[in-house]
Amino acid sequence: MYKIIEKRQLSADVFYARVEAPDIAKNRKAGQFVLVQLDTDFAERVPLTIADADAEKGWIALVFQAVGATTIKMSRLHEGDELGAILGPLGNPTHIEKKGHVVCVGGGIGVAPLHPIVQAHKAAGNRVTVIMGARNKDLIIFEKEMRELADEIHIMTDDGSAGTKGLVTDPLKTLCSQNPKPDEVVAIGPPIMMKFCALTAKEFEVPITVSLNTIMIDGTGMCGGCRVNIGGKTKFVCVDGPEFDGHLVDWDNMMLRMRAFKPRETEQAHACRMEAAADAKAEKGANV
Repeated sequence: MYKIIEKRQLSADVFYARVEAPDIAKNRKAGQFVLVQLDTDFAERVPLTIADADAEKGWIALVFQAVGATTIKMSRLHEGDELGAILGPLGNPTHIEKKGHVVCVGGGIGVAPLHPIVQAHKAAGNRVTVIMGARNKDLIIFEKEMRELADEIHIMTDDGSAGTKGLVTDPLKTLCSQNPKPDEVVAIGPPIMMKFCALTAKEFEVPITVSLNTIMIDGTGMCGGCRVNIGGKTKFVCVDGPEFDGHLVDWDNMMLRMRAFKPRETEQAHACRMEAAADAKAEKGANV
């Protein structure tokens, strides 16, 4: 039912999959996500933000990083293979309205879920500046798609191999210090990046919306793993978010909680990579 109709590798561990999902494609809105299950038995469900969709052709695009057991297995699928189940669209959509100038900041794989938000803000008539950041040029994704949409784009890399050497907060600070300053900032990426984007926006009293999708686990609100502190109140990212006011997020608490499952995730990822290496060796031997 959920056939992979296009599959490609964007960078070292980041993959793009275009999947047949007509009902989801018709109903999704910017900022929402889906739960993906590799089979229909008891496989892990992983939350993935919808990076793009076509309601007429009936497909959605998923961009994921092969870091855990399920995403590593998913990265080994091919065009024509089918996913067991996709549930969605889930989560509250991005609040989109005509505001004027919106600055959208994406770090690493966070650029992919930022893409439909940029699409929606442009469709609403906003001027959109996009800031994209990565460690190096090989980790830059969705550059072509963003250039086709954005009124202005800044690419930042840690080593200067693409765009400008520096952090995404460098052009963000310049933009926020201008008169007039941006009407809103939207940031998606590693929590530490979003934290400093929020601090930069706060310095100039610019509203900022952040997506905390990286902390989600089961995506239904039942596990409690995505519990975060927002303005002193407990919220669950998958049902109350995934987007929140960046000025109200307790970033240090969130980053501490994200490390809770790290040992188990590392163990499963190692086992899955060993399995993949063994399969590749066996396949190579069979072709000799």
